[in-house]
Amino acid sequence: MKGLIQRVTSASVVVGPEKKGEIDTGLLLLLGVEREDSVQNAQRLLERVLGYRVFPDDEGRMNRSLLDVGGDLLVVSQFTLAADTRRGRRPSFTTSAPPERAEQLYEYFLDRARERVGCGDPLPDQHLRRLASGIFAADMAISLVNDGPVTFMLSA
Repeated sequence: MKGLIQRVTSASVVVGPEKKGEIDTGLLLLLGVEREDSVQNAQRLLERVLGYRVFPDDEGRMNRSLLDVGGDLLVVSQFTLAADTRRGRRPSFTTSAPPERAEQLYEYFLDRARERVGCGDPLPDQHLRRLASGIFAADMAISLVNDGPVTFMLSA
């Protein structure tokens, strides 16, 4: 399972004419599911995304996580992240999970993330302030203001 995270000051996802989700300060996660992925991979990636220290501390160092800052998370399925691009000039999708399995793991990831949404106060129990998502396998338009820019590829 692969996740491309971008630290944002705002982000939104639109499907057709309808805005499906939007966030303020937090992370935009583009999520790709690979053939060998399992619920354990989804859980591990979620913990990595929530705990990855990409927000500045009081000294300006990237030392605080999404949970530490009580930020928002926007999750968007991204089939093309699972592509094998090592050879040629056209991506191969043989490493991608079949659509049914990918959707199951995407929904599992979102369900586990929903459990972490709280009141916005990161202490004493660390929670997300808000969770938003796109629609699996839909043609989506993503808008974001990348803060930094800060972008990382995570794997689980």
